[in-house]
Amino acid sequence: MTRNTWIRTFHPKPDAKARLVCFPHAGGPAMAFTALSAALPADIELVAVQYPGRQDRRAEPFADNITTLAAGAVGALADFDDRPLFLLGHSLGSLVAFEAARLLEQKGELQRLFASAAWPPSADWKAGTPEDSGDDVIIEHVRWLGGVPEALLNDPETVAEMVRLMRGDNEALGNYTPEDGAAVAAPLTVLLAKEDPKNTAEQMTGWSGHTRGEYGLELLPGGHFALTERDSGAAPLLTRYIREDLQKSAGAS
Repeated sequence: MTRNTWIRTFHPKPDAKARLVCFPHAGGPAMAFTALSAALPADIELVAVQYPGRQDRRAEPFADNITTLAAGAVGALADFDDRPLFLLGHSLGSLVAFEAARLLEQKGELQRLFASAAWPPSADWKAGTPEDSGDDVIIEHVRWLGGVPEALLNDPETVAEMVRLMRGDNEALGNYTPEDGAAVAAPLTVLLAKEDPKNTAEQMTGWSGHTRGEYGLELLPGGHFALTERDSGAAPLLTRYIREDLQKSAGAS
């Protein structure tokens, strides 16, 4: 069987009742979700998307658009069984998850979309993206967001790799223009860390226009990368939503 280059599974759970598909932030690898995967119970299996251009896919060119990333991930999910799907995107990954959700809904294969630490697709993402700036500006942006140890930000090799990844992923973002009125039918839950320097509850409400279903906002402790940190508190919250949705689906069938 050909190895799936797009999807990583950290803690296989053959008896899981649902699958949570996670999409990383700009510059982020699939392994950013390792801690969240470990924190989820046995009935929820987490798989994470590995974008091209990083780690074991470093030799591959970066995607040219957010929609390219979404299509690649959705195509790769065809290798998996038909357990109910829940999508979770973090920061830029929320846009990828949103476009993937739209593709999956054409097949009737989506339960709920979670968007974390992200402006809605209709916002002017390009205005807050430093991909055309100098390397020092990009690294200062990373420092401002928090979550990266200062020792790494002072290491030339690490900085060079961060800049390469950020420029590659943000180019895909720069080519992305969502369709007017684009929305999913599935319920949409937005996750916002209370100390996130980039996002506010007011900004996040724009996501409500991108779903024709239920919309809600949930707060997490911590900063911009709280979702991917150990003991973030996200696992119990996600588990509650996923189990409730599965119960509703079972009751409706």
